Amino acid sequence: MSTGARDPGRAPATPSREDEKKLKRDISRLGFAAISLNGIIGAGIFGLPAVAAARAGDFSPWMFVICGVLTLTIVLSFARASSLVRETGGVIVYASNAFGPFVGFQTGWLTSLSRVTSMAANANLMVTYLAWFWAPLDVHPWRGVALTLIIGSLTWLNVVGVRNSIGVIYAFTVMKLLPLSLLILFGLGKVDVATLFGASWPEMSGFGSTVLVLLYAFVGFEGSVVNAGEGRNPRRDLPRALVLTTVTITVFYFLIQWVSNAALPDLENSRTALADVAVVLFGAMGAALLTLGAVFSIGGNLMAGILSAPRMTWALALDGSMPRWFATLHGRHRTPHHSIWFYGILSIALGLTGTFVWLAVMSTLVRLLAYMVSIAALPRLERQTDAPELAFRLPGGLLIPGVAMALCFWLVLQAPLSAWLTLVVFAAAGTVIYFVMRRSTG
Repeated sequence: MSTGARDPGRAPATPSREDEKKLKRDISRLGFAAISLNGIIGAGIFGLPAVAAARAGDFSPWMFVICGVLTLTIVLSFARASSLVRETGGVIVYASNAFGPFVGFQTGWLTSLSRVTSMAANANLMVTYLAWFWAPLDVHPWRGVALTLIIGSLTWLNVVGVRNSIGVIYAFTVMKLLPLSLLILFGLGKVDVATLFGASWPEMSGFGSTVLVLLYAFVGFEGSVVNAGEGRNPRRDLPRALVLTTVTITVFYFLIQWVSNAALPDLENSRTALADVAVVLFGAMGAALLTLGAVFSIGGNLMAGILSAPRMTWALALDGSMPRWFATLHGRHRTPHHSIWFYGILSIALGLTGTFVWLAVMSTLVRLLAYMVSIAALPRLERQTDAPELAFRLPGGLLIPGVAMALCFWLVLQAPLSAWLTLVVFAAAGTVIYFVMRRSTG
């Protein structure tokens, strides 16, 4: 790599991992925790309580505990991997280091597509909630204007610096947790301990599908490991942030479901579960409070997504698997601004046209497969890396990752054939891109 002077805002002739040193390391342990929390808590918790009640009745709070414990096995595996690697890219880096560049590219390619889809879908949902306050937002052209302004603003905030993005995420974190915390606080007076501990186990025939549905409320934690290259001490801070966030969210979900069951006897029939619960607990202002909570919750989720996902295409470009245009860093802000703008503009396009809907069916499947690749990479990462003294250590060695792998395998078997077919199509397209880029840079 040339050491001569060049315009700091331009990509090097041959992008490489050396460029990672130019990123600003502004993310602390609290920052990683906020990214992880906002990546997980999005719109799901505002609709899943009704689904959980319909499928598991009074036992439904325990279903969130079960899902949280199962998720924790995956999170612990990621915590160990993140303590061994400090480069930007997350699952891409884990897969590439262990299984080579092709597997790393496919893992990052498919995960990036899934995240663009989520960004477009959640932005649409955010506009829907905002329309509760101003009805014209629910129809064109105002809906399109609002969606463009939301995604465009978040994109610009990410371009002008990681520190600004983290500040916005902190604000969204407080504003999303406040109404949910009030819901729990005021609802605990209505709960019945005997009903909770006397609840019957749900039918085993639908247990697997219920876990798969509710587990959607826990995915997204992996977004924080993507930004390792912008952390002050990612090997120390990321593992603790991942574990703490998962445990906290599990307790939060358990309490929300318990309160919802107690406050709304016909919870399973509600289309706006937590808003209906808030009406019971707070009166007419309850729906407005929880609607604001939904807006802030989705906003934080969007911000966490756009903070992490563009770093994946940037990392792929550094590895030579994507056009070097994606590897360009902003001259002043030191952010991968081309990757960020590409992600934002594509999300706007998908959100405006609605073509993202058919991609959503494979979102959970892609993430589970990415989890499996990352867990499988762990033994090789441990052999390749001189583990630092402060590396996160797992009790029982590879026992917990083994349980996590078995869990993921069981869950992907629950996915429909249509999701697998969609996955194959995009994997084939990724294969073409990969080998074209390798030939052009070889």
